[in-house]
Amino acid sequence: MTAQPDTPETAAQTAAPQIHLLAPGDIDANALPRDRTALDPAALAELETSILLTGLRQPIEVWAFSAPEPGGPRYGLISGMRRLTAFGRIHQNDADARIPAFIHQPRDIPDAMAKMIAENEIRADISPWEKGRIVVQSVDEGLFDTLDAAVAGLYPTLDRQRRARFRSIAEVIAEIGEGVLTHPESLGMRQLTRIADALRRDYGHVIEAALKHSLDRSPEGQWKLLRPILDEAEAEVRTPQLAYRPGRPRRVVHPRVGLQIRREKTPEGWNLRFTGPEASGPLMEDIMDYVEQQFGR
Repeated sequence: MTAQPDTPETAAQTAAPQIHLLAPGDIDANALPRDRTALDPAALAELETSILLTGLRQPIEVWAFSAPEPGGPRYGLISGMRRLTAFGRIHQNDADARIPAFIHQPRDIPDAMAKMIAENEIRADISPWEKGRIVVQSVDEGLFDTLDAAVAGLYPTLDRQRRARFRSIAEVIAEIGEGVLTHPESLGMRQLTRIADALRRDYGHVIEAALKHSLDRSPEGQWKLLRPILDEAEAEVRTPQLAYRPGRPRRVVHPRVGLQIRREKTPEGWNLRFTGPEASGPLMEDIMDYVEQQFGR
């Protein structure tokens, strides 16, 4: 297929997509929230080698900005982040380089995002966290009104059960945020669903307190820390509720600056975790004395 001149008007006049040759600098790769949070260096290097040997086999996909900033990009990337990145690295010193592209006229930005996600579902291993993250981003940026609308718009082929799971992941991201979990992309669908269920049972403050006050920031250490909290939340569904007085149970307290106390259910009973700079050995002795006086025989 012969490359056509770089004119959005030409693309709009024909129903069949034509290949246009665009300067990489004219394309805003971050115009849309993206579900891929990082590019695999090995896969990117392999793609660069393939482009050098055989050229770019599949054009990228963009849409033309209706009112581009003077001197700024004229197009927004829909799909082809890896191809655009690899092509740009190969031709970073070539001002005349042009990348093949299809110029689409999507109905709106959500439609463009759905196209990008559909491609990544086929071409890339996107984690459940990344899929939920783009749902939250699209709502935060005003592209959708609600999480439910975002899930339906971005993942239209999913059945009701899978949509509910994606919404659960989005709830986790919206409440906990991006910085608390060290490597959330490593969490599977089942793990994130368990966290979402605990959040619905008002364990969000417990989860945040446990993660923020832990010195072990590894993904394995964080999940080990979360498991007893999730087990306790799930046990509440299976067992009758205990008769606590109003305002109880309290699972996390901050009796003074620099000291946090968190209760934790274990198979053998209960733990009280004291964390913070004020959680000293002498304080533990005072607490032991108090417990002995109050509850000893």
